[in-house]
Amino acid sequence: MQITADQVKQLREMTGAGMMECKKALSETGGDVEKAIDALRKSGAAKAEKRSGRTANEGRVDSYIHPGNRVGVLIEVNCETDFVARTPEFEELVRNLAMQAAAAGADYIQREDVPAERIERERAIYTAQLEEQGKPAAIIAKIVEGKLDKFYSEICLLEQPYIRDDKKTVGDLLKEAGSKTGENLVVRRFSRFRLGAE
Repeated sequence: MQITADQVKQLREMTGAGMMECKKALSETGGDVEKAIDALRKSGAAKAEKRSGRTANEGRVDSYIHPGNRVGVLIEVNCETDFVARTPEFEELVRNLAMQAAAAGADYIQREDVPAERIERERAIYTAQLEEQGKPAAIIAKIVEGKLDKFYSEICLLEQPYIRDDKKTVGDLLKEAGSKTGENLVVRRFSRFRLGAE
């Protein structure tokens, strides 16, 4: 099947992927745009995994103050080059991540950052609740793991549903942005301030 320049252009606009990547994805999927998008997303995720080992020392520090001046966030997001750090797309990404941290109230960036004692406390509470409900011991551990996943999705920034599109997580948003820039993007740290909170 012949792939037209218009098809490639359309796919590029939809995904932000390179021209040759778009042409290849369309060729592999017989011109099916939806399948080509999926193929690009899969390859983008694979490339993001390869990039994750690369050093990201450039980036931006940004702040967001929620209307009403009761909640604010200071966030640092890193990329590999100053060129990417100065693009409007990267600025918008950092601002959206700051808004996410303010609105959704994350305590940590990723689940690996959660202290073991906090995880064990949650695990003990869930186990006690399930035992009290009379759940069979054989399934309690499975249910507890599911509850812990939900717990992480509430307190870990990268696992939270993205406030502007809850079909994807903040981690997915970061990977998509990384596949568009071709760089390793990292949320280095953030602080959330709430009026009157310690």
